[in-house]
Amino acid sequence: MVDRTYRTRTLGVAASGVPDQYADGKAAKVWEFYIGGSRNRTEQYREFMCDLLRKRGVQNICDVACGNGVDSILFLENGFKVMSFDASDKMLKYALKTRWERRKEAAFDNWVIEEANWLDLAENHGNAEFPEGGFDAVICLGNSFAHLPDLTGDQENHRIAIRNFHEVLKPGGFLFIDHRNYDSILDCGKAPHRNVYYNSDRIIDIKTSVLHVNGEPTMITLDYIVDGTDEKKIQSGCTEKDLSKFRLSYYPHRLAKFDELLEGVFGKDTEHVVWGDFKPKGEIETPAYFIHMIQKKSA
Repeated sequence: MVDRTYRTRTLGVAASGVPDQYADGKAAKVWEFYIGGSRNRTEQYREFMCDLLRKRGVQNICDVACGNGVDSILFLENGFKVMSFDASDKMLKYALKTRWERRKEAAFDNWVIEEANWLDLAENHGNAEFPEGGFDAVICLGNSFAHLPDLTGDQENHRIAIRNFHEVLKPGGFLFIDHRNYDSILDCGKAPHRNVYYNSDRIIDIKTSVLHVNGEPTMITLDYIVDGTDEKKIQSGCTEKDLSKFRLSYYPHRLAKFDELLEGVFGKDTEHVVWGDFKPKGEIETPAYFIHMIQKKSA
């Protein structure tokens, strides 16, 4: 049975101005069960992202949505240099644990992990020393950007965050950022259960709610039911599942508006490519996720 419910917004604030929905540590633990480690990333995701980065000559990556480290670990294992940031210290503890456990590997021993805020990342990034000239790529994946709410009703927070991502890139560098297909969710009223990113079998159910303010959708709430049964308990043969319910809220970015948001910072006359579930936009009728790649203009 479901025995735990976690708040839409936790009471903690990890960094000034950014609510941390994982701050109580409970949702972070259950989320770790859901997404698992880098081994649970689909092979399609791994091949798509690593091939794309290599073709663009990327070496130094700034992962601004590190969370438990799932993407950073994947890229470290595939030969990239990675510096990782997140606003949630409760999520970062999983990345820090992995770094410690794999500290004898050079890539992990040199892995820089810091708590930071998208709204002032360019100025405040802990003890991290950014590469001279900026990063080859900034990645913000896993529908992470949608965690940032629109507190003023004009998306100014979103523009500030994108400007910070732009600033830490080198000229000619790339931002890779994604979001769920919120057009489909808003039009159909529910989030799809399929996930092109994870092989996780922990998800039991997702319920979708949409908050409208003055007729405009301003927040989507997803109630997850996740199987949090401990692996040792499963291996012992116990069939009773430890189900947990938790709730996360997102800003519902429509694709056209998100294009405008990115191009408002990076410019319209630069390379901007969008994929739906790893395929060119339009090839899949209703993708679950959109991935954007947009380039910072060369100096």
